[in-house]
Amino acid sequence: MVFIKPFQALHPNSSNAKDIACFPYDVAYETEARDFVQANPKSFLRVTRPEADFNGAIEPDSAEALAAAKRNLEDLVASGDLVRDPDTSIYIYRLETDTHSQTGVVACCSIAEYENGAIKKHERTRPDKVADRTSHMVALRAQTGLILLAFKGDEATREAIANATVGPPIFEFVCASNIRHSVWRVADNRPAVDAFAGIDSLYIADGHHRIESALNARNVLRLKNGSEVGNEQYDFVMAGMFPAEELRILPYNRVVKDLAGLSDEEFLSKIGEYFVVTETDSASPEDHGVIKMYFRGRWHRLKFNVEYFQAPDPIERLDVSILQKYLLEPVLGIGDPRTDERIGFVGGARGTSELEKIVDSGEAIAAFALHATTMDDLFAVSDMGEIMPPKSTWFEPKLKDGLFVHLI
Repeated sequence: MVFIKPFQALHPNSSNAKDIACFPYDVAYETEARDFVQANPKSFLRVTRPEADFNGAIEPDSAEALAAAKRNLEDLVASGDLVRDPDTSIYIYRLETDTHSQTGVVACCSIAEYENGAIKKHERTRPDKVADRTSHMVALRAQTGLILLAFKGDEATREAIANATVGPPIFEFVCASNIRHSVWRVADNRPAVDAFAGIDSLYIADGHHRIESALNARNVLRLKNGSEVGNEQYDFVMAGMFPAEELRILPYNRVVKDLAGLSDEEFLSKIGEYFVVTETDSASPEDHGVIKMYFRGRWHRLKFNVEYFQAPDPIERLDVSILQKYLLEPVLGIGDPRTDERIGFVGGARGTSELEKIVDSGEAIAAFALHATTMDDLFAVSDMGEIMPPKSTWFEPKLKDGLFVHLI
């Protein structure tokens, strides 16, 4: 049984959502964030990435940056660009492209359910990133972005969502990526609350650092208030919950900066101990167990030559695990991809052309294009209480920041 809670969201007014909305705080390079806020002065990115206004002159987690974020949020409210609903509500959020559509529910979830395992995770978090977002939430007394949760849809949830989207949305816009974003405010919250009461578990698809930061922020604010009642706004976290069958996972690709002192011949020879290596004109892996490598201006097909499909461990079957266990660590000496500065990660939305660009520019020596992890993979690992390798999933399209703010 999962409990979802209506809340009084801060959100754009009916006419300016496109100006406010921005990509999630953690998916853009620093220069991209700077360029975006310069071109979009009302962008919510000035709240989530306030350092972008300072051209690199301040640190993202500095007191000056946090003060700027709080001031920018207050300015959006004072100007009427963000409005707060008078009553608690649940919302429906739909993202559509020419080939894809996903519709989910936006509400608050109990942080206690994250602690007790009803909201399941599949990734570890980095303490520095959690500390950064915790400070941001506490300074602003707000959660400024959605956690993406997946659930196994059923008739009750489908009906609740369909009935709530009959009328016109409270705002709708098409972003620069040609994705239509539509939001409805639910007139009657009870059907959605009741429908989710029949769901056993929610699964974190994207936003592990956000939810862990919300937990830490709750603990900080409980200590300040001297209360552990469990029904304060900071005891809940804002989330977008979508049927798993509607979510789309793209690969999370890798680039490496050097060959750890190996010659080209030694590098390829060592790879050949576990993979059948052939040159190819195709950059996209056609199946699990196939990795494409861009090296010296050419694509290579790496076919894993061990019958890993029979492995009982769902983590061992992941292509990210195969790459790490049989190539990155034994060949290149990259033992912990979370901390090794010789490896970089490139979200699948940027495409394999981005991998070619990075290698051809000299930023990296080789790039690896992976087959996407599946929702079944994610469920299997999460249900076992296990952890996937870092950067195993890239969900696309991304939920926008700035469309919902939860004041805590």
